[in-house]
Amino acid sequence: MSHGFETLAIHAGQEPDPATGAVVPPIFQTSTYAQDAVGAPRRGYEYSRTANPTRDALQECLAALEGGRRALAFASGLAAEDTLLRTVCGPGDHVIIPDDAYGGTFRLFAKVAERWGLNWTAASVHSVDAVRAAMTGRTKIVWVETPTNPLLGIADIAALAQVAHDRGALLVVDNTFASPYLQQPLHLGADLVVHSTTKYLGGHSDVVGGALIGTDEELMGRLAFHQNAMGAINGPFDAWLTLRGIKTLGVRMDRHCDNAEKVVEFLSRSKAVAQVLYPGLPGHPGHETAAKQMRRFGGMVSFRARSEEDAVEICNRARLFVLGESLGGVESLIEHPGRMTHASAAGSPLEVPGDLVRLSVGIETIDDLLADLEYALAR
Repeated sequence: MSHGFETLAIHAGQEPDPATGAVVPPIFQTSTYAQDAVGAPRRGYEYSRTANPTRDALQECLAALEGGRRALAFASGLAAEDTLLRTVCGPGDHVIIPDDAYGGTFRLFAKVAERWGLNWTAASVHSVDAVRAAMTGRTKIVWVETPTNPLLGIADIAALAQVAHDRGALLVVDNTFASPYLQQPLHLGADLVVHSTTKYLGGHSDVVGGALIGTDEELMGRLAFHQNAMGAINGPFDAWLTLRGIKTLGVRMDRHCDNAEKVVEFLSRSKAVAQVLYPGLPGHPGHETAAKQMRRFGGMVSFRARSEEDAVEICNRARLFVLGESLGGVESLIEHPGRMTHASAAGSPLEVPGDLVRLSVGIETIDDLLADLEYALAR
């Protein structure tokens, strides 16, 4: 029997505890387990780096939400990305990355993986032809974000999956900005989905985590081996917090989208704003693709001010929009990507405009958010 998204978010991997009937899965805060005999661990549990029931519950839920066969949870989104790269690639291999992407992802490729011998090329994931032209005989992964961070570009997942598969490469989609509620890349042909579960999945700015989800058992088995061998797993309490956040993901995302749409309307009328970047706008170059592959257009909004000085001043003047990095929590955040989350991309093909402001629109009363933006934009 198939269930709806919200039902899966609340119940997948989260059956009442068989020992006590507890409705909420327990936090198995343990490092090791008593074994029934030498070589006979009880229910397969022997050490919590390898497996933990609370993490298993989270992994089962994540797989259900993304429509995957298996999910793996990690200590952070970057831990998940690093494990993926070292599982699939080796020195001399090549990866295509977006020319607009999270600064931490760029740093991982340019400052860590490149020293290990992994080659990369930045290409516009908005253009199927640009990605195809960047492919080489050693390309193992086409890596995309959609929407991208922070310019909110849109990649055609199905089309890029075909490009990658035609050359024997994997399509990896970072689905953090959309969340599985708004978009399910595996159903569109992607091979793996990456998440920073810190963001919308956790949803309350109180836990850091990451995840990989896929459908190929052999690939997921290799990733699971490296998850254990490299050890960048999340602890049971972090897994439990993420599960708790996931339960309300659907209702939160609807409110994030409602508020973001009203913020976009407000910003589009402001004389202090030169350009609004949001895939829900009909004039956005990726609007039609986003409408095809997303349920709604998300809670992230970026805009360009009249100058870099104005952008910094807007960030500093906001009060209800908290000046801070990260995104996807119930509270609204504002940041200057060029000097904050994307500072590591300065001078690279992924450098962002200095006049850019990024908003993570929360679920507060919308009139209060608009009043705060009105104050921040007034000069």
